[in-house]
Amino acid sequence: MNFGRWLLALIMPAGLVMAAFVYGLGQLGWQSLHGEDGGVGLGQYLAFLARPDYRAVLVTTISIALATTALCLAIGYPAAYGIARAGRWRNTLMIFVILPWLVSVVVRTYGWTVILGNRGTLNSLLMSLGVTDGPIRLLYNQTGVLIGLTHVFCPFMIISILTVLMHVDRSLEEASANLGAGPTETFFRVTLPLSVPGVVAGSTIVFLLSTGAIITPLLLGGPRNGMLSTQIYQDVFQLFDFPKAGAMAFMLMAIAGLLIWPLQLVERRVTRNLRRADA
Repeated sequence: MNFGRWLLALIMPAGLVMAAFVYGLGQLGWQSLHGEDGGVGLGQYLAFLARPDYRAVLVTTISIALATTALCLAIGYPAAYGIARAGRWRNTLMIFVILPWLVSVVVRTYGWTVILGNRGTLNSLLMSLGVTDGPIRLLYNQTGVLIGLTHVFCPFMIISILTVLMHVDRSLEEASANLGAGPTETFFRVTLPLSVPGVVAGSTIVFLLSTGAIITPLLLGGPRNGMLSTQIYQDVFQLFDFPKAGAMAFMLMAIAGLLIWPLQLVERRVTRNLRRADA
């Protein structure tokens, strides 16, 4: 009985936070159904879909989020694999991965403005080496947003994949080698399939965080290259148009969920096949 009370006391704070989140989400959804005339319906959603500029922003948001996820995966998987095989240097390398989290996102983003600006570090280096005759425009466009988001969210990908790779039984790789498979074949037939859950988890986290990013797109993309999350931010804190912001938020959430759903199916199928192989 005492254990049950302690368990309830431990769960209650998380339950209160979850209840507040669900209540706020429900309120936002209810407000999104209210039109400008005071009626209840899907007017806000239909108005959003009827505007070409909003549809273009939605496509840009999804495209940048997908590109960010792909870049984080391309950078994060080799990094996670190297850290998992680093032996006694593993903890040191993990510190370098986590170190950026000790600095505010705003500070890190402003740091990229110094690096990517027309007179920044990167352009100055390229011009001094004679690679380019003039500065390359890397700020206030989608390139800057993509670089900034990849830098901010790549640690999530690395840690998600590393967590799975650390639990991979090395004897399976040794057995593959004993059966005549080379390192490349062992990786693609043993290590990579076993690490799929980490890849899916990392990709899901990075994609969802990218679709909801606000600070990095505002500072590196500028007002003309904003994402849907920045538009929602402006509607809430500048225009106080909660019905419109709620409709855009639910549209983004629904589309992001539909894009993530195939990844979950792939993870379930791979996990099911691995369990059958173990049996």
